[in-house]
Amino acid sequence: MPVNKLAKLGVWENDKFRGVIIFGLGASAQVHKQFGVEATQCCELVRVALGNHKHTVSRMISIAAKILKKENNGLRVIVSFADPNENHHGGIYQAGNWIYTGMSAMTTEYYFNGDWRHVTDVYKRTSSDNVKKLHSRKKAGKHRYVMPLDASMREQVLPLSKPYPKRSKQAMAGTTGTATG
Repeated sequence: MPVNKLAKLGVWENDKFRGVIIFGLGASAQVHKQFGVEATQCCELVRVALGNHKHTVSRMISIAAKILKKENNGLRVIVSFADPNENHHGGIYQAGNWIYTGMSAMTTEYYFNGDWRHVTDVYKRTSSDNVKKLHSRKKAGKHRYVMPLDASMREQVLPLSKPYPKRSKQAMAGTTGTATG
């Protein structure tokens, strides 16, 4: 679960709680710099966690983003990532007309407490001397999607646009539609 300041928006259908959409700073507190805005003008959609629901996830995200913008004057851009290592290609963002800007940089993972963990997570949990002793591996980047929240930001982000990635054949063959990120 993300640990930074968060905006958690509950999802309800027919008076039943269906899950949550969470916005926050995400893994990179520096993501705002690529857009030339202050940290308070940019956030990351860090988690979509839903149970059984009728409406499309892209519609739920759109509504949540509108609420977030209304409640946070000055918010200009939302960024989110889809992890191909988890068979995600970003279909929920594509359906919402988010702008695909390519892959994020590769990252390092460390084997810590019986699991592979992101470098940032490990450094939060132990000393740098201990990190140096751990097994590490490189991990491929993630698909990056951007939702500009005003016309000026949209004009700035559009030149970064790339064609949407396709869903992998492996993901299409072995999964059902889930909404976990």
